[in-house]
Amino acid sequence: MNIKPVAGAIGAEVSDVDLCNPMTDDMKRSLRELVNRHELVFFRDQAITPAQQRDLAALFGPLQSHPAYDTVPDLPEVMVLESTPEKPSKIEVWHSDMTFRQHPPSITVLRGVEIPSVGGDTLWASMTAAYEALSPGMQRYLQDLTAVHDFSQGFKESLSEEGGRERLADALANNPPVRHPVIQTHPETGRKAIFVNALFTTHIEGISPLESAEVLQFLYKHSTTPEFTCRLRWAKDTVVIWDNRSTQHKPVNDFFPALRSLHRVVSEGDSPY
Repeated sequence: MNIKPVAGAIGAEVSDVDLCNPMTDDMKRSLRELVNRHELVFFRDQAITPAQQRDLAALFGPLQSHPAYDTVPDLPEVMVLESTPEKPSKIEVWHSDMTFRQHPPSITVLRGVEIPSVGGDTLWASMTAAYEALSPGMQRYLQDLTAVHDFSQGFKESLSEEGGRERLADALANNPPVRHPVIQTHPETGRKAIFVNALFTTHIEGISPLESAEVLQFLYKHSTTPEFTCRLRWAKDTVVIWDNRSTQHKPVNDFFPALRSLHRVVSEGDSPY
C-alpha cells in the first residue's frame, strides 16, 4: 500500500490496494494501524459490492443498523444515504455518527455510489488534534464533565414533518437520551478526544444552562478550526474509512438539485471511555 497524508492533522489517501480482494492478516493489521494513525483513510476506484463493504466494516467489530435510514435490500447493515431534489439532505452541521446510542459506532465505512458533477464534498475534523490544542486549564476543566446526547435532537427536522413522529416512533422509543464523557480516551491509541457534537449533544450536566451552552459553543467552534480538518472530493467508488470515536464530519450540501447517493456501514464501539 502507498500512503499519502492529505492534511497536517487528519487524513491519508491509500493507493495500490484492491479492496475487492480478500485481505491477509497483515493487511488487516496495517489497515487498523492506518486508521488509528490518520483517523481517516480513503481509497479511490474501489468497485466493491455492498456485501464486500459490509465485510470490510466487519473487520473492525460487530455491525450496527440505523433506526431512521433506508438500507440495501437483504443487507440491513448497509444504509443508503441519498439526497434527491424531492428529499434533500437535512444534515447540515458537524457531528459524529449516532452518538445518541450508548455504544456509538467506532468505525464508519462510506462508499460513493452516485456523485454530483459539482459539489457534495465532505469535511472531517480531528477531535484529538482539537483536544491537544486546548490549554491545560481547559483540559482539566472538561475532563470530568458529562454531556447528554439525544436522537430527537438530531432528527428534529424529520420529527417535525407531517407524520414524522409516527414514522419514527420506534426509533424514539428505542433511543432515549444517553450520557457520554465530554472527553474520552481512545481505547486503542490512548489519545484523548473531544466527544460532543452540535447534532446530538443537548447539554452538559452539573453546570448551569448558560455555562453549558457557552462551553458547547466554544467546543464546536474550536473543534472545527481549519488546521484540524481535511476535505474530500467524492468520486464514484471512493471508499472512506474513519474513526468515529475521534473525528467529526460535515457534508457540504452545495449540489442541489443534483442527486448524491452513498452507502454507509458502521461497526459498533464500546461506550465512550
